[in-house]
Amino acid sequence: MSAMPARLAEIVDEFAAAPRDVVLEMLLEYADVIPQLPPDAPEREGMEQVPECQTAFFLRARVTPEKTVETIFDCPPEAPTTRAFAGILAEGLAGASADQVLAVPDDLYQRMGLAQAISPLRVRGGTAILARLKRQVREQLG
Repeated sequence: MSAMPARLAEIVDEFAAAPRDVVLEMLLEYADVIPQLPPDAPEREGMEQVPECQTAFFLRARVTPEKTVETIFDCPPEAPTTRAFAGILAEGLAGASADQVLAVPDDLYQRMGLAQAISPLRVRGGTAILARLKRQVREQLG
């Protein structure tokens, strides 16, 4: 059984150990991790929208021939919380194998203690992002 990627596990531990009142600030630091996609970017091909998010959020997971996962996210700057969820996944899953991505627990954001810091609706959006990412990986592994 694979474990989730080490970097993601580190991020989860940092959040879980942090005092509740700084969790939101910590979260928002990750909003800058994902680059803004230009409107004509070829990466937009085949991106899937995540309707559970309160904002227009698109993602794509690509399993490389080496069985590592590349993640591409597109989220408007005016949705910093959602961008931060994506930023955590982008950083935490960088270079991860498909098995490691599939090993990420579905309740990732609850484990980070975010359920107390942000609205349930937002947590649900973040959880949906992860679920769709994992589903895309599974589909490509066939």
